[in-house]
Amino acid sequence: MSFFWSRNCLKYRYSSDHLEDASDPLSSAPVELLPPITAGLFDAPKTFLEKRSWLRGILAMFRILEWHIVTFYLLAVVAFSRELVWGVVYTVEVASGVFWIFNFLHLSLGLLEAWSVYPGIHLSGTAVCGSVFTLLARFLILVYQTLYLIWTFGPEDGVYLGINAESDFWWWQYIWLSILCMIPWFFDACLQFCPPLQTKIYTSRSNFVQSFLNILVPLSRLYVGKEVTESCSHAAVYTLFWMTMIAWKLFFSYIFEVYAMVLPTLQLADDYMNFPDQSFAKMSLLLVMRWTPQFIVYLIDMSIWYAVWQAFAGTSVGFSDNLGDIRDMNDIRENFGRAPEHFCRKMLSPDAGSRRGSSASFLGNSQSNIANPNQEGTSLLGSDPHKLQSYVNRLLDVRIQKWVMFSAAWNEIIDHFRQEDIISYRERDYLKFSRFEGFSQAIYLPVFQTAGVIDDVISELERPKEEYTPRGKVATDELMFKPIANHITMRTAVSEVWELGSFVLLRMLGTVHNNDIVAIMNLILKWSESGTLVDHIKMENMSSVMSPFVALVQVLEGSIGRRKPAVKSRVAKGKSDIQTKSAGSGIRRAVSAASLSSLENDTSDLTMQKGKKADSEKAVIIDALRDQARDKFRSFAHALKGLLINPNEDSETRDVLDRITFLLSMENGFLWDDAYASDQLDECARNLAFKEVLTKVHGLVACHPDDAEPKSKEVRRRLTFFVNSLFMDMPDAPSIHDMFSWNVMTPYYSEDVTYTKADLEKRTDALGVSTILYLQTLFRADWDNFLVRNGIKDEEAIYSKKFIDETRVWASLRAQTLTRTVSGMMYFEKALRLLANLERLDEDTTNDLMGEKFGYIVSCQVYGNMKKNQDSKADDIDQLMHRFPHMRVAYIDTIRLNRAGASLYYSVLVKSDGRGNIQEVYRVRLPGNPVIGEGKPENQNHAMIFTRGEFMQTIDMNQEGYFEEALKMRNALQEFAKRDGPLPTTILGLREHIFTGSVSSLANYMALQETSFVTLGQRVLARPLRIRLHYGHPDVFDKLFFITRGGISKSSKGINLSEDIFAGYNCVIRGGTVGFKEYVQVGKGRDVGMSQIYKFEAKLSQGAGEQSLSRDIYRVCHRLDFFRLLSLYYGGIGHYFSNVLTVLTIYVVVYLMAVLALFDIEKIGDRVITPMGTIQMLLGGLGLLQTIPLFATLGVERGWWSSLREIIHVFITGGPLHFMFHIQTKAYYMAQTILVGGAKYRATGRGFVTQHTPMDEQFRFFASSHLYLGVEISAALILMGIYTDAGQYAGRTWSLWLASLSFLASPFWFNPLTFEWNVVYSDYERWLSWMHGSTGGSLKSWSMWWTEENAYYKKMPITSKSLNIIKALLYLLVAEGIRRSDLFQSDTTLNKPLISVGKVIVFIALLLVLVRVYALTERSMAYPIRRTVGIVLFVGLIAGIITVFIEDTNCIRYALAAYYGVGACCLVGLCFGLKVVKHFYFVHDVVCGHIIFIPLFILAALQIPHYVQTWLLYHNALSSDVVVSDILRYARRTQEAGGHVEANEDLIEQVAELKKLVQKQELLLARVGLAPAQEGASSSTDAIADLVSSTEDEMIIQPSSVVSPSIARNKSTAAVPRAQSMSGLDVWGEMALGDGGPGESTVDSYQSNAPQTQSRPTAQGFSFTQPDTMPPR
Repeated sequence: MSFFWSRNCLKYRYSSDHLEDASDPLSSAPVELLPPITAGLFDAPKTFLEKRSWLRGILAMFRILEWHIVTFYLLAVVAFSRELVWGVVYTVEVASGVFWIFNFLHLSLGLLEAWSVYPGIHLSGTAVCGSVFTLLARFLILVYQTLYLIWTFGPEDGVYLGINAESDFWWWQYIWLSILCMIPWFFDACLQFCPPLQTKIYTSRSNFVQSFLNILVPLSRLYVGKEVTESCSHAAVYTLFWMTMIAWKLFFSYIFEVYAMVLPTLQLADDYMNFPDQSFAKMSLLLVMRWTPQFIVYLIDMSIWYAVWQAFAGTSVGFSDNLGDIRDMNDIRENFGRAPEHFCRKMLSPDAGSRRGSSASFLGNSQSNIANPNQEGTSLLGSDPHKLQSYVNRLLDVRIQKWVMFSAAWNEIIDHFRQEDIISYRERDYLKFSRFEGFSQAIYLPVFQTAGVIDDVISELERPKEEYTPRGKVATDELMFKPIANHITMRTAVSEVWELGSFVLLRMLGTVHNNDIVAIMNLILKWSESGTLVDHIKMENMSSVMSPFVALVQVLEGSIGRRKPAVKSRVAKGKSDIQTKSAGSGIRRAVSAASLSSLENDTSDLTMQKGKKADSEKAVIIDALRDQARDKFRSFAHALKGLLINPNEDSETRDVLDRITFLLSMENGFLWDDAYASDQLDECARNLAFKEVLTKVHGLVACHPDDAEPKSKEVRRRLTFFVNSLFMDMPDAPSIHDMFSWNVMTPYYSEDVTYTKADLEKRTDALGVSTILYLQTLFRADWDNFLVRNGIKDEEAIYSKKFIDETRVWASLRAQTLTRTVSGMMYFEKALRLLANLERLDEDTTNDLMGEKFGYIVSCQVYGNMKKNQDSKADDIDQLMHRFPHMRVAYIDTIRLNRAGASLYYSVLVKSDGRGNIQEVYRVRLPGNPVIGEGKPENQNHAMIFTRGEFMQTIDMNQEGYFEEALKMRNALQEFAKRDGPLPTTILGLREHIFTGSVSSLANYMALQETSFVTLGQRVLARPLRIRLHYGHPDVFDKLFFITRGGISKSSKGINLSEDIFAGYNCVIRGGTVGFKEYVQVGKGRDVGMSQIYKFEAKLSQGAGEQSLSRDIYRVCHRLDFFRLLSLYYGGIGHYFSNVLTVLTIYVVVYLMAVLALFDIEKIGDRVITPMGTIQMLLGGLGLLQTIPLFATLGVERGWWSSLREIIHVFITGGPLHFMFHIQTKAYYMAQTILVGGAKYRATGRGFVTQHTPMDEQFRFFASSHLYLGVEISAALILMGIYTDAGQYAGRTWSLWLASLSFLASPFWFNPLTFEWNVVYSDYERWLSWMHGSTGGSLKSWSMWWTEENAYYKKMPITSKSLNIIKALLYLLVAEGIRRSDLFQSDTTLNKPLISVGKVIVFIALLLVLVRVYALTERSMAYPIRRTVGIVLFVGLIAGIITVFIEDTNCIRYALAAYYGVGACCLVGLCFGLKVVKHFYFVHDVVCGHIIFIPLFILAALQIPHYVQTWLLYHNALSSDVVVSDILRYARRTQEAGGHVEANEDLIEQVAELKKLVQKQELLLARVGLAPAQEGASSSTDAIADLVSSTEDEMIIQPSSVVSPSIARNKSTAAVPRAQSMSGLDVWGEMALGDGGPGESTVDSYQSNAPQTQSRPTAQGFSFTQPDTMPPR
């Protein structure tokens, strides 16, 4: 029984403090008499021992190992039976040996259990008796089983135990005895197919049942683990999953792994039986050597098939969840009409919009009743849906109120995109719904949705009559317009063009032409209502009218924004009364009166403020605009006249023709009166509403769909995911009052909060590029948007007092900082406020609910120390609290009491008081220092008491949130209210998006790998396998469940390194289940550099190693049914075991083949060897087939062709090398952790990796884990190649060479500038200096590094050291094989050497002694003497060694043998702490280093590999760094020169050469299909284009007058002034036009079209002269 479940715990005080004034409030006894709780824990008996051994993992996963051994034996029996043609009876008798195996394995399990509990585990008497009885019974049965089996296959006439019987008699005795001991196993096996029955037995209250369980199943005595099973329906699904996979695995393994070994086995046995010189021991040893690799591969090949089955299952589940239904903007357009219905049904509560009246304020004169959602507002839609009346008046064939609410949320999402600077103002206006006060429609579709639709309408109208008119019938409006009427977007676009286009024409032409325009419109409407449009208008010629109309709109839109209106009217007489003319026009309000009612507004309210004086070069000639507008309108009017049918026969048509003619000829009208026309254009230029409508019309008729789409991939990705999620299965949202409450917690230590100015200006040593310049290059478009949003026209101003905070935040939001995380999480509050607004909650109620339903706590344990030390990070955290009032910070405060070091510890919660100060909310005294285990879980645990919600979401410091995803959070919380099975959902997993994939090619691999794991992998584990655990953030916990069951974070030092997974174990073993939903996503950053990824993989692997030793995994594995156990193993910790076994297989196979070749036993007799092709195929398959889940993940969400291209790109750029490299990383650190320990949290860093890593640093990182193994495998393969005479060398070793190559080459292939000569030479010098260094720590000295790296050998237990001793014996075996071989064998008796070899060896020995003396005295010698003596000694040694090898070639063989022999001795010496081995390892490392450097020098000399590396990796940011880094270095130098550098011919020439290199690489990439067309260039390529300008003009920035680059680009297009954000406004109130956003206060933001005579400026006040080149290295 646990210590805390016993009464003994009451005998101790809860605190370990030794304070004189301390007292225990729970005890009446004086505290001084009670010992601290730590003493009680130390003396309490343990319930579990976490022994550091591989056996601990085998104990946990024993059933899986047992299954593999048993099935392997049965497959072998079947294979031999088939080959030897055994009878059925004999086959069954041999197969029955499986019962002996079962009993032996369970006896071994019992012994392992006894080993695991001794000494130190307290066991009850019942447990001890049960264990002893079980062991004795199994041992006795095993003895008799062995005897019976021997007698079964013994001589037929044998007499045993005094009984003379046939073999069948003894076999049946064996069977009955076996059945007796197998009864518990058979019973348990049956329960595996019905897990609920197993739970029923475990929870039985019968004393009889519990007694048997106590004896047979010791774990049943535990309180936990009683209810862990799923329902029968779920069990049937995952059982089917595994049964199909097992069937395939057994079939494949039988053919390729087992049956292939039968013939070689029979041949070895045949040689033993028929040749007298063959010993039984030799035959047995050869059989073991040949079968061992097959069995190891049999153990790991299931992981390959799991990847395949996982891909299929994940794909089917993804499709069933509607994932990937919407993949791009075209899909959004096609499904946009359905989005409001799903949005309102799922994401708004049922009573949304009904709390205070209807939407009448939105709909103007519409009589739609929002209180009755089942009734459409028909008064607005017209009576006949096939008439043009419906095109004009009908918005969409959905409920208008749902569109209004959806548009409010959509516009808010788009506004947040703009605030994040990932879209421009123009893109924002194209993406948002439009609202115009006084118009007939409440909302108008976004431009991106309707762009290009009018062209489709024209195409429909121009189709031949035969297509829509039945033979013999007359064409009617209904037949012609049917395709348009049935297409919602077409119908809407026609309606919007009619209404908004009419408004534009009326405004432009003015009051003089008002009556004529209104009369024409009324007649067209009359024809529409009567269904006679086709009788009066040539609809098939509509394009002839639209072309001039589009030209007119383009002219107006391009110039009206920068037109400077005249101060006074040019017309002598005053204006007519607009109201009178409008009222008397007779146009029906059903269509146009609402549009024209805006004319009744006082235009003085809409008059724009006077802009700044325009540059003389860009001045606009007012008459030019007037004349252009006249020409376009005249063409439009003439085309309109040409549409009329038979004007002479129909009076109404004649009236239209006459009015158009009159309009064209009026002397005082727009076309002939210059002053009047100019005044009308001035009126339009003053009117904001006109420009809004004009831009909308321009988007409708003149904008291509591609131009209306956002350019940012991130925006497209987020929009497509959001719209796609609306069609996924998510719970309906409750009201804000009824929703679950939750808190978000982020553990923080001391990472970056907000980049300071110093951080932004900090430069890396290698590139000399500041952080801000690097970010500007990677996020060029975002930076331009940032400048426009803040109105920054001179980039030197970004560090001014006005903009420095904005600049810091902009940069921090693009790095892995706390600011990024906090900003994303606080979107939850904004989202709830918007939803509350849509659901008609007043401001006070909303404010009250915010604190009740949501809270955000940053658990920053060192915040108090930061404040005391005046750390700027504390000020940045304070700034975040002021910026987000609902954010809280929890920290640990330490108060020192005396000099002895006694301290008090408090958990403190602080917040902003709203007045610029930090206010303390709570202070809770702790019994001692809370950080006694792993820091991160302790950080979370101490802040748990400050969370008030029912649920808690854990968010890591490298994550971010999105506003559109925050809207769906209350839906996600409703998942806890559902129960899909017998157990409650207690953890809900959410999808992650890896946002660091674009930083480098390695980051791209990491992002793809993580994407596959956090999406498809988690999806399959949750459904159908039902075994997903908590694999990290951003999972949501049922807080009430967890705080009563041990908390969310176990924090024991070392063992709980991967604290998140233990929350999953805790959940499962205590009766909870873990769900996973993908309709919500959270951003996550990953490591981006080779060293960072290496540390991350090492941390995970060490965590997995510690898991295998823990009580959690042991108990979970023993309670799950067998099929869920398989899911747990292969979906989790088994991945790391498989990596260890994979590397072990490589090692065993390499040395097996080498030993067989060395001792000339590759062949069996004279028969040719059977090559190990199966193992080669499987080892290669481990790398290749593991990409199937990635392919399936990308295929579901991006499309199969896109997925295939991504996979091909990964392979071409060296991805397999990366993945195989990290197989060894995981294997090395997991094995080291299990054998030695030392698991610790590794800070991987969050920064950008842009520099080349020197060789000495690479060697320190990767030597022990990869480089040594790579060299060792290569040496063994070379030896095998030298000695083998079996042929097929390439076929037998290709995958082994691939593994060796990946271990040796990956660190250098993925390191920028690796193959550049100067860099290689510099690395070599640094490496040599490091190798000979003696001081300065491990960074400066090989000696000190080696000592630190191998210190763990002293801690190794003798069992772990025995593995190294076995490895040493293997080296000795290889050495003996080399020594006794005939390699370089020569007979010195026939060819007597000129110089005695013995004398030369003595000479070499003397030189070595002198070298040692020289090393001790060289510092006292003069420089010339020191150099001379050193050279002489070196030359003497080389000459002596060469002489020995020439005179006696046997010495070459002896030297090779000695190398392995010395290696064996050194390995043993290392295990036992002999210091002398260090000198030998120094020689070994020198050899290994030169093995690496020689190829690097050769490749660098060729120069081609440098370009190949750049070419292959060009599309990733790492390769961009290789090219862009030089450009940035030059940009920095230019920037520091102040932008006024004189032309430098060398620099110009080098930049020109670099530009040619860039263009050449792009051309090569385009040819092989790796590069898109120029229009689709990546952001990094665009950055190159920005910095390497092709212009010949000198580019000089003038801070006083220059316009920012993005503004200069935007001057070719106009944009709509932004409507106000919906958040914080009553969306049901009166709609008002928003003013312009920041940076739009003047019309300069949208001026355009004047010829640009000045070159585009570059960044931050520096200039280029012929900017095409780089300085020399």
